[in-house]
Amino acid sequence: MFDRAERGDRAVILHPEFRLTGPDALDEFQELARSAGAEITGIVTAPRDRPDARFFVGSGKIEELAELVEETGADLVLVSQSLSAVQERNIEKACSCRVLDRATLILDIFAQRAQSYEGKLQVELAQLRHLSTRLVRGWTHLERQKGGIGLRGPGETQLETDRRLIGVRIRQLKTRLDKVARQRDQSRRQRQRSRAPLVALVGYTNAGKSTLFNKLTGASVGEEDMLFATLDPTVRRMEGMHCGEVLLADTVGFVSDLPHELIAAFRATLQEARGADLLLHVSDVSDPYRMERQQDVEDVLESIGADQIPVIRVYNKIDRNGQEVSRNEDENGMPVSVSISARTGEGIEQLRESISDRLSSERINRWIELRGKDGKLRAQLFELGVVSEERIAENGSWMLHVDVPKETAERLARLPGSEGDVAREQLLGSEPGHLKATA
Repeated sequence: MFDRAERGDRAVILHPEFRLTGPDALDEFQELARSAGAEITGIVTAPRDRPDARFFVGSGKIEELAELVEETGADLVLVSQSLSAVQERNIEKACSCRVLDRATLILDIFAQRAQSYEGKLQVELAQLRHLSTRLVRGWTHLERQKGGIGLRGPGETQLETDRRLIGVRIRQLKTRLDKVARQRDQSRRQRQRSRAPLVALVGYTNAGKSTLFNKLTGASVGEEDMLFATLDPTVRRMEGMHCGEVLLADTVGFVSDLPHELIAAFRATLQEARGADLLLHVSDVSDPYRMERQQDVEDVLESIGADQIPVIRVYNKIDRNGQEVSRNEDENGMPVSVSISARTGEGIEQLRESISDRLSSERINRWIELRGKDGKLRAQLFELGVVSEERIAENGSWMLHVDVPKETAERLARLPGSEGDVAREQLLGSEPGHLKATA
């Protein structure tokens, strides 16, 4: 056993390299380490064909790592891959210092950044789930009570006690998060009733989402040049949009190989992306590995069920490489990408117009006429919160002004019987002239 330092920021990085390891993986991990507040005192790289069961890397590299730790006086070793509990314990024993793998390091960063009640609960849940698989390394000195006079115990080891207590705490956290999720769903339903479409900023961490959020909304969300500067989601109103009121959500940044514990624990936070009418996928055009970053983001979006939401790609930081503001459209004239600089404000107006154009194409904003036999459809429209105004026509019909997502209208049009026929005619058909006049 060794005495762990109460606090330690001096770190040596162990970076196992495989054939499929990205060329920027080490640079990104160093940024993660700095974001956690570590002072990097040395780096050991270890080319591998496959992980070693004992140390993940070879014993020779572990000896080199231990020597570097001793020379630099490092307090901990940061490993750029995810380790098993046994591998972590073995490296700790060889280097006589704490060892943190990639997943644990990201969890530590999230623990530092969480500000909201929900964010703190999510971080603690993710940490406990991660810790529950690693309890053995912290309690190797506590064996099951031995037999003999004075050594007979109650029959439960310290390890079993801790596992039971962690299980109790995890259940408590899940209950509290379920309550928060219900409250968030209620807020989302209220937003739906207000008929304000929701646009969510998504993208790789440090792509400039918070800077863009502030430019579009006039908010003052923290902007820092570090990974995971934003953790808790923020929703603000965008003023002066041609398509009417729009809400914009700033979400947590994504990163490659995001630990499964975090994806599961932050599903409620990422619900802002899942419930959005439009996604703005922000990319750093000055990043040489932009395409790989985009794929990592798309993988996470798919894992949370947000891969079918309409997307505008926002190529940010054009001021770094001298690109011009531009907008690309599809064959229907709808914007698919905009090149901007959130820092200087270049292209912001073009982006706002693109958002308005895309939202207008994804929503149906019109007057419809329903007769007495269409009461069930009328009730559904009110329940969805898409009716902004209702009048009674001279012939007794209901005249409703609706603002409904096209996807919802298409779903209503697929209802069986006359209900679907009326929805298809009124919501998706051409707007009769007398309805315009009545409005």
